[in-house]
Amino acid sequence: TRYSIAIDATQTTAPDEWRVQSPGNRQGSSGMLDSETGSRLSQEETELQNLARKIYEDRLEHGVAREQARKDLPLSTYTEAYWKVDLHNMFHFLSLRMDDHSQYEIRCYAKTIGDEIVRRWCPIAWEAFVDYGLQRMGLTGLEIPVVQALASGDTEGALKMAEEHGWLKTGKKGFLRNRERSEFEDKLRRLNFSIPWEPSAPIA
Repeated sequence: TRYSIAIDATQTTAPDEWRVQSPGNRQGSSGMLDSETGSRLSQEETELQNLARKIYEDRLEHGVAREQARKDLPLSTYTEAYWKVDLHNMFHFLSLRMDDHSQYEIRCYAKTIGDEIVRRWCPIAWEAFVDYGLQRMGLTGLEIPVVQALASGDTEGALKMAEEHGWLKTGKKGFLRNRERSEFEDKLRRLNFSIPWEPSAPIA
């Protein structure tokens, strides 16, 4: 938009798409707002975007430089870009942005690139990427013995190791936020293991 006029299109949010801030992840969301609140926020969004566009176009009509006229356009304004990348780096980008921990909007963007472009363009490489990249799962040196203990039925041993790793520190509202524990819990669910520190987990 420093060189050309901004596209007259913005990313909009439907009333049922407003997400609530995650209590355990400052960078993530968890759950949705109620539809009544969502409808009001979507209406305000439309009004804000329309006003920003009107002011932007008015500045251009008065001869304001494009690089300055754009400064109050909302972040939701779409940008058209042209770029090239080799397959190796494309897969690296997709592995990061198609991950469940990435923000929803960039996941949608990456998924479209992967499913609609790369998968059709080079299907054999895409299949290998899905098998050995997207769907693979690694275990850290700390996680392996805990999984081994759970696999052998030694739940108490798994709990002891988790405590030694510092995963089970508690505060007033339960376990303190711990990224390593949270990521390990996701792996245990994928492996169909009960999480030993959850109340419903069996103790052996």
